[in-house]
Amino acid sequence: MIEFDVRTLESGVGAVTPRGRLNMVAARQLKDILTTLSSDGVHQIVVDLAETTFVDSSGLGALIGGVKSTRQMGGDLRIVRPTEPVLAVLQITNLDKILRPRDSVELAFHE
Repeated sequence: MIEFDVRTLESGVGAVTPRGRLNMVAARQLKDILTTLSSDGVHQIVVDLAETTFVDSSGLGALIGGVKSTRQMGGDLRIVRPTEPVLAVLQITNLDKILRPRDSVELAFHE
């Protein structure tokens, strides 16, 4: 089971926090959330992975899809604070080169 906290910062950046396992079922939810944010005009999005305990290929695909769609709109998607298991998957797949982890939601677009 996974829960998502979605908010928009004062700066206009969208922040999404998945809590739990980012797997095949949750990836669909994440894609929908990212699409909704983008449709609402939010093209800078931060995904805070501090409470994400697991990510599989579907979850990675949702994140990469978010990167592609936000960049097409002139924005970007960035990740912050991945847990050790999530960071290990990012490193094994070399996706940590595309999804470079940042230190905080507030500073993700200032680094």
